[in-house]
Amino acid sequence: MRRRHALGLVASLPGCAVAQTQPAPAETLRSIARAAGRGFGAAVRADLLGSDAAYAALFAAEAELLTPEWEAKWVALQPEEGRFDFSHLNAIITFAQANRQRVRGHALLWQEAIPDWVKAALAEGPDRARGVMEAHFAGVLGTTRQHIRDWDVVNEPIANPPGADVPQAGDNPLRETPWFKALGPNYIEMAFRTARAQDATLRLTLNEYGIEESTPDAEEKRRRLLALLRRLLDKGCPLDALGIQAHLQMRKPFDPAPFARFLDQIRAMGLAILITELDVREPDTLAEGIPARDAAVAERVKQFLDVAVAGGCRTVITWGLTDRNSWLGNEPGVLRRDGATTRGLPFDEELRRKPMWQAIAGALRG
Repeated sequence: MRRRHALGLVASLPGCAVAQTQPAPAETLRSIARAAGRGFGAAVRADLLGSDAAYAALFAAEAELLTPEWEAKWVALQPEEGRFDFSHLNAIITFAQANRQRVRGHALLWQEAIPDWVKAALAEGPDRARGVMEAHFAGVLGTTRQHIRDWDVVNEPIANPPGADVPQAGDNPLRETPWFKALGPNYIEMAFRTARAQDATLRLTLNEYGIEESTPDAEEKRRRLLALLRRLLDKGCPLDALGIQAHLQMRKPFDPAPFARFLDQIRAMGLAILITELDVREPDTLAEGIPARDAAVAERVKQFLDVAVAGGCRTVITWGLTDRNSWLGNEPGVLRRDGATTRGLPFDEELRRKPMWQAIAGALRG
């Protein structure tokens, strides 16, 4: 999906690395998850950690896991060939260390957030493409191995079927990314094997979206994803976990039964299940008034997470914590046509807890 990378060059990060944030309240999503033997986290921005004390305090209190929104993508880490820049990612890592948090890596390979030099290199042929992949993995994983133990190795490899928001033409079950065009369908296996060669104990995750709701296109995308996972595992590919992004859309129906069957199939493969980017897009016609809207969002989150947790998910990560900084309010492709601000995260623009917070807390308690 077109999102998350379009933050531009992040601002300077004064104080982010050293400031200890405010004490956490007695009960937070972080503490609730920990008490239940689960993990809760959120996607975070280094520029805001350094410039917004309230934002930093909220993340320190509520999240035990941090996913960099932009700072670990290719365009941020290697904007020019051979020149790596870990300064923004290191700001998040240092913040996490100060607040006893963990950091996830997102993402080594994605069809977006890659600089022009990578696109040009991939067009030169498979040998050049493989060399670029191997050099990037070596530089990133070799540098971050002490601090990041779980990476989204391949992000969004499945093509969107007909009926999806942005369908891919043709019947290829894999997204025809620059990596696919350069290396063919085996680029996914190649990426996982390259990552494993760099680090024998790293958790390697495949991350995907559009597989949550009860629509024909989501059902087809689940089928395509299952086929890919079986093929990878049958070939002995080092794959440890499936990340389900969970950008939920309330204009689409959700039926617990087919999603539960899908999770059963994933568990039968021996893969861990993570919810990696949870947020909610409200329906085209909003309920009357903020309380009713927030209750409807919370109910969809409860339905979804109850199935996910029952299906074996032990980690829940939201794509941000507050509506104030959500991509749902600034990404053109997902802005509401009526001009209303989407209320799709557990805290509102004033950093107050919403019913979605309670829905997540209930699911984490199990």
